[in-house]
Amino acid sequence: MNRPEIQIEHLTKDYGHGRGVFDISIALQQGECYGFLGPNGAGKTTTIRHLMGFSKPDSGRTFIQGKDCWDCSADLKHRVGYLPGEIALPSGITGEGFLKMTLRMHHADDVFCRQLLDRFQLDANKKTREMSLGEKRKLAIVAAFMHDPEILILDEPTSGLDPVMQQEFINFVREEKERGKTIFMSSHIFREVDSVCERIAIIKSGRIVSEFLAEELKQTQDMIYALRFGTDSDYRLFKSKGYRLTADSEERLKVKVSIPSSQLNAFVADISAMNVESFHQVQFSLEDYFMEFYKSEEAAL
Repeated sequence: MNRPEIQIEHLTKDYGHGRGVFDISIALQQGECYGFLGPNGAGKTTTIRHLMGFSKPDSGRTFIQGKDCWDCSADLKHRVGYLPGEIALPSGITGEGFLKMTLRMHHADDVFCRQLLDRFQLDANKKTREMSLGEKRKLAIVAAFMHDPEILILDEPTSGLDPVMQQEFINFVREEKERGKTIFMSSHIFREVDSVCERIAIIKSGRIVSEFLAEELKQTQDMIYALRFGTDSDYRLFKSKGYRLTADSEERLKVKVSIPSSQLNAFVADISAMNVESFHQVQFSLEDYFMEFYKSEEAAL
């Protein structure tokens, strides 16, 4: 196998009180799109800060194209398109001025920059302090991609975008992937990870607790059913049966439940004896797996 484009080897950064990342190891090959999925505070941004050379590991190392991210951070920034989760822009400048400054830093022309401004419908003539959160996010997207980098590191990339622009961004990332870009994308939004990533890791409390191929998840044999009960007593009776719930709404007496084929007959027999107002099968999703996995992990503690 060729040298990984992005490699994280036993990365540990301990901030104390259980905060940080612990023994993280990941390797991405050229052209791979990797999803890093977890709730806020799980360690996604800490991992990315080490890839960008902003923070030095307590132990372990991070590499991009074989170069140590801490030792070679200045050089690697020209090869990487980085989209941070928190956007911090200089206030006394227009978006156009910020982009020109960034282009000079990357020694790039503005052809791709103009295409991106049109695509994401951004007026860069406004001052950054007058921009909305969505406009600042669009400006950061243009700045991250405009020098046509080989590697993209994206931290919560669609935060602040409206639904139309979120979908446009997902479409754009798909196109970049088809061009052979290597993409590391952290998110807590299931749809965007599921839409573009071939391989996905779930991080919890600073540790990778699951890593899998997206296609394998889509081919799972488990079936997901959504049920709504007519009475509170039936809702509670069903929950007492010990089925794996992937969603639960006590207020609306609704659940989503994951059923292996081996339990299907017992499941049908149980609900036949209950007052079920609605019942239908739904497609197993990344969100179902994530919620099921987190709940099973909590139960094991």
